[in-house]
Amino acid sequence: MNTPGTINRPFPHGTTKQDSMTAPIHDTSLNDRSDKAGITLNRNREMQLLPESLSRSHMQDRLYEAESQRPAQRLLAARRMQRKAERASRRARRALAMALMQ
Repeated sequence: MNTPGTINRPFPHGTTKQDSMTAPIHDTSLNDRSDKAGITLNRNREMQLLPESLSRSHMQDRLYEAESQRPAQRLLAARRMQRKAERASRRARRALAMALMQ
């Protein structure tokens, strides 16, 4: 974020015609004002980018949460499949036992 200016009004690069009409560089009051203006523009730009960075961090949190829940979901699915396989095994044994008894 070292670039001065805002998103809608970027700080002009290089010299402009207005620069030649300003006071000489040795005037400290002008330099102080331009520094403050640069800081203000930079702060405005950072404030405009705050929602974007906030949403980016929110998405990272959600992604981390989803990643941490995946192993638990896999474990639950594996247990469900194991119970289903055990039921099928019991039915097959029962069916085999019934077929042998007849």
